[in-house]
Amino acid sequence: MGTALASLRAGENHPSFWRTLWVNAIFAPRTSLGFMRLDFVLGTVFIIPFTQMLFFAFVANLAPGAGNSVAYVAVGNAVATVTYSSIFSVCQTTDSEKNNGTMEHLLVSPTNRFALYFGRGLIPILVSLATVAVGLLYAVFVFGAPFAPGAAAPVAVSVVLAAFSMVGFGLLLGGVALYLRTSIVLGNIFLFLGLLVSGTNFPVSNLPVPLQYVGYALPLTYAVSAVRGSLAGAPLGVLLGLWGALALAGLVSYGIAILLWKIFERRALATGSIAKF
Repeated sequence: MGTALASLRAGENHPSFWRTLWVNAIFAPRTSLGFMRLDFVLGTVFIIPFTQMLFFAFVANLAPGAGNSVAYVAVGNAVATVTYSSIFSVCQTTDSEKNNGTMEHLLVSPTNRFALYFGRGLIPILVSLATVAVGLLYAVFVFGAPFAPGAAAPVAVSVVLAAFSMVGFGLLLGGVALYLRTSIVLGNIFLFLGLLVSGTNFPVSNLPVPLQYVGYALPLTYAVSAVRGSLAGAPLGVLLGLWGALALAGLVSYGIAILLWKIFERRALATGSIAKF
């Protein structure tokens, strides 16, 4: 018994960082993230971007200068579709764990929390990349969005950083949802808030000043601006600023997510909300 306790204190029985990351990357999408069904993935990647873009394109077609408006909203909504896999699905992780009765076991496990959360974000990042990539193909070839010469590499960088940042934001919301009864309402709030204040369908500058601050606090705003700028052939200096903002937003989101899980983990255990669903 003494030897076992000593080895546990020394960390010998703790799973390795990479093992924890890999196991969560493989199994979490099938258990707690809830989007590994083939029909869900195909719908998220191919159907949702087109239907969302088509709806807002029809709306934009009613405005003066419809040609430019349609292309503008098409690109914005192509990027905004990242929220379905990166925010809504990831945010529901806590609901699935509570519903399956595994949350208590997860929180008392001696696993590295960063590996745990980042591992759960790997597959959503890949799904988000595919969703935005398909959405941008629709935007360019169906809705006539511009594609400047040499824009492929900047667009790729923008999409990768957008997926990374938005998945981090989804994990952050999941940390808050640990203390709530359900994360569905929280996910829906930020899912549709992004459509209103992130510059998806109209410039952020058109919003009232207080809402502009809200928009600039969301990583989706910088993701939309970065992709639009990349497609239009914006100078590298402008893109570097947007890429830096996206990378910083992603890192901060992951850091706050881990912090929130530690804080709300204690509160949830103290109040009993850890087992409420």
